[in-house]
Amino acid sequence: MKRKELIQHLRANGFELLREGARHSWWHNPALNKRSAVPRHIEISDILANKICKDLGIPPIK
Repeated sequence: MKRKELIQHLRANGFELLREGARHSWWHNPALNKRSAVPRHIEISDILANKICKDLGIPPIK
């Protein structure tokens, strides 16, 4: 999956960019008080994308 698709999914579920790290972007949802790192690769494996969604408590991308 493209990183852009995952970012759109995070934004649609109320997440905001918290900060840029060395190799990851940190996304945060103030309402849920959850955050996670998203790697800056062009392609992100579906398994990793689903794990990020699971960790954040949002539905996986279809």
